[in-house]
Amino acid sequence: MHKFFTEPHNISETEGRILGDDVKHIYKVLRLSEGEEVVLNNCEGIEYLGEIETITKSEVIVKIIKRLDINNESKVKVHLFQGLPKGQKMDLIVQKGTELGVSEFIPVTTARVDVKLKGEFKKLDRLNRIALEACKQSKRSVIPQVKEVIDFNEAINELKKMDLIIVPYENAEDFGIKTLVRKLERDNVDLDTINNVGILIGPEGGFEESEIDDLKEQGAYIVTLGNRILRTETAGFTATALIQYELGDLGGKLS
Repeated sequence: MHKFFTEPHNISETEGRILGDDVKHIYKVLRLSEGEEVVLNNCEGIEYLGEIETITKSEVIVKIIKRLDINNESKVKVHLFQGLPKGQKMDLIVQKGTELGVSEFIPVTTARVDVKLKGEFKKLDRLNRIALEACKQSKRSVIPQVKEVIDFNEAINELKKMDLIIVPYENAEDFGIKTLVRKLERDNVDLDTINNVGILIGPEGGFEESEIDDLKEQGAYIVTLGNRILRTETAGFTATALIQYELGDLGGKLS
């Protein structure tokens, strides 16, 4: 069943309105017709089962049948602090990160990020649109947001708010995410209390040693993702998947 997102003011107890690009997609691409059922999401995680009543070129009116008890979000919110990459790599990071459950994307300028990149980074509307489309495809309940670019010190301040800070680093050895989780268990940390995880990914040039030292001072866990060096756009996917597997909902529930 197809899912569509519409602002909260477009949904009442009895009726929902779909506007914008989705309208054309509904009648021209999906070729949906009156009487077919769809799911509406109010962009705040609440979903409804509805039936299409009318389709025009400007809007689709949906009769609300019932509110759905569905939540496809993990209890673990991953905040991906991404060292600003070159080219179109951020497109892929946002698309795949959304599928894996990232809650928000925060581009970061670190010491080895080309300063020109920050001035050229004016793609928030495009990236948030990519997040929305990936959200529809993966049936997410909440649309992740792509934030404005911040610098390394600002990222440090934001990371302080996290329950757990993870920094993949190519020079880290013999301490991966599996080992980290076992350590937390040995230290009697209640894993159910870890709700917000900050993952900081370095840019193409990696981190300076001084940046790693600063992160350690903030309690960040510096981890390896394995023997192979991953590209900046791959490292975030991998770290997110591992965290969602160990602490979140990736891989399903134990029977």
